[in-house]
Amino acid sequence: MTQNNRDLYSPATVAGHRLQNRIVMAPMTRNRAIENLPNALMAEYYAQRALAGLIITEGTSPSPEGLGYPRIPGLFSEAQVAGWKGVTGAVHSRGAKIFVQFMHTGRIGHPHNLPQGAQVLAPSAIAAAGEIYTDRAGMQPHPAPRAMSLDDIARTRQDFVKAAQNAIAAGFDGVELHGANGYLLEQFIRPTSNQRSDDYGGPIENRARFVLEVARATAEAIGASRVGIRLSPYGVFNDMPPYAEMEADYTYLAEQLGKLGLAYLHIVDRSAMGAPAVPEQIKQAMRAAFGGPVILVGAYDAQRAQDDLNAGRADLIAVGCDFLANPDLPARWQQGLALNAPDFDTFYTPGEKGYTDYPTRAA
Repeated sequence: MTQNNRDLYSPATVAGHRLQNRIVMAPMTRNRAIENLPNALMAEYYAQRALAGLIITEGTSPSPEGLGYPRIPGLFSEAQVAGWKGVTGAVHSRGAKIFVQFMHTGRIGHPHNLPQGAQVLAPSAIAAAGEIYTDRAGMQPHPAPRAMSLDDIARTRQDFVKAAQNAIAAGFDGVELHGANGYLLEQFIRPTSNQRSDDYGGPIENRARFVLEVARATAEAIGASRVGIRLSPYGVFNDMPPYAEMEADYTYLAEQLGKLGLAYLHIVDRSAMGAPAVPEQIKQAMRAAFGGPVILVGAYDAQRAQDDLNAGRADLIAVGCDFLANPDLPARWQQGLALNAPDFDTFYTPGEKGYTDYPTRAA
């Protein structure tokens, strides 16, 4: 569990992981993995930000079908394992721990972005509203996915397990299952994207089944203390509209996940980006139901981060865009220094511009 000392900048032990502070670099898609392979530029990027206690990588696919966006990394091939070793080694040399986030994009994808032979899969054959970028043809409407068969579900579950084993081989300290932001795991959770009539659809006990099976199988493969999960109650990204039973559903899910003894629960509040705010009582209900360490993320500054730690609302605080633009964010926060502004135009473009060229406080 977690030490009583909740100072943002002091070392902490969370789920058996010794962290140099309680600041987490949140997972952020950056689209620099040419041919879906981690590379030296990515190693430099993550090493620059190793003042964090914990780094959670960008969304990384556990299988070819999960590569819904262009230039996102995977962790299902030997070449990808080799590439990630360069990243984990660079981060560990500077003192941080690093988890890889497994993001199977499900219906948020396009054939132009997938390897030959891979298909866009989802719980049900319901296309997401909106469009997705492809390098080949620019913006394209989301296609109707193929509804996953029971064999697809079993195979995909095993893909997560194998990818987790690959993660440990690549030197990661653990993995985070991306059950948020409208991707495959959340597509099973939500009744708007999951309209199955079998054991994986209908009541929340069925809609949560795939997520819980993946979490349990992954924990059995590499150890529960090496597996975290990210959830986004009230998140609307990628065509995930709110629904009446959301609070009860996510509290149930947190409780069932807590029984597995996972490393942490990572709760996303995207209200700063236009989504509905996650009510405080829901965050706390999920924290109580889970019973283990909790990471909160959502437009934090240093003072609010410390306040939430002091109040016992969270064990760790994750930061996204400000960490993207400030490689030395923990030091800037602690010293009360001004922050670089993120360059939104280069969030997802190839190359080092807007990626590894942000100045540090000593520059």
